[in-house]
Amino acid sequence: MSISSQKFSARTHRPRRAGVASTPPRQKIGLVAGWGRYPLVIAEALRRDGYEIYCLGVKGHADPVLRDICHDFRWIGLAKLGASIRYFRRCGVTDAMMAGKIHKVRLFERGAWLKHLPDLRAIRTFFPHLVTRNKDRKDDTLLGAIVEAFATGGITFGPATDYAPELLVKAGQLTRRGLSSAQEKDVYFGWEIAKQLGRLDVGQSVAVKNLAVLALEAIEGTDPCIRRAGELCTAGEFTIVKVAKPQQDMRFDVPTIGLGTLQTMQQSGARVLAIEAGKTIIIDEAEVVEFADRNKMVIVALDQSSPPQ
Repeated sequence: MSISSQKFSARTHRPRRAGVASTPPRQKIGLVAGWGRYPLVIAEALRRDGYEIYCLGVKGHADPVLRDICHDFRWIGLAKLGASIRYFRRCGVTDAMMAGKIHKVRLFERGAWLKHLPDLRAIRTFFPHLVTRNKDRKDDTLLGAIVEAFATGGITFGPATDYAPELLVKAGQLTRRGLSSAQEKDVYFGWEIAKQLGRLDVGQSVAVKNLAVLALEAIEGTDPCIRRAGELCTAGEFTIVKVAKPQQDMRFDVPTIGLGTLQTMQQSGARVLAIEAGKTIIIDEAEVVEFADRNKMVIVALDQSSPPQ
């Protein structure tokens, strides 16, 4: 099989959300910012389009540079859900978005409840997940509960990529180097496994070599998964496949890669990165591709409607 297989086709049109292009200048928009450069890129895009940005930066996650980009910026604790809703309502914000990673491992730290001091709204929202355990702690479950809580407060969350659709990677070979026949087999093999992993809402990434699984992503995130694969496969030359979940909600937890991802791969011995076109965000794509080319790595973006046979 080749990348040009009929199972893979480029996405040629990614429309913005209805009404975004004709949005009147200075419309208010809310941003809940987590870790990484993604919130900065989104904030810059919103500012260029004339939005008045009201940003809540999650403590221990968000970049303080957001303060210089946004109309108003406030730090917010990880468990201050009620305070977050009140902030947006006070500012007259009715539409908002999430951008950036939230380190879920913080929920499993010793004394997490005392450390983060959840407010009443957070206690009501997460009590069945974190205390009585009547509900699970999967990413979609927890993030969905947050979005629902904001909705009851009159704030509707939408996909951040609707405001910067150019961040979603297009199908094709991004680097000068392409896949060898062996690497292509590993990509197809890893793709199906990663999709099953996403269907279970466990993780988005898998490391494979020679049709064997080296590591699966779970709560730790992509970079630690890559490092673990490198520790287990000291010969290197392995492949990372990162895909969207089959049930992917584009409002949150969208697969994202950046220069840090490629640096972790290079340090760990990974050679190939396969991502899903149209559903994966690349931050600073030109810089990422340049780093990959310089280090003789391969990046391909594939568009697949069903697992290859």
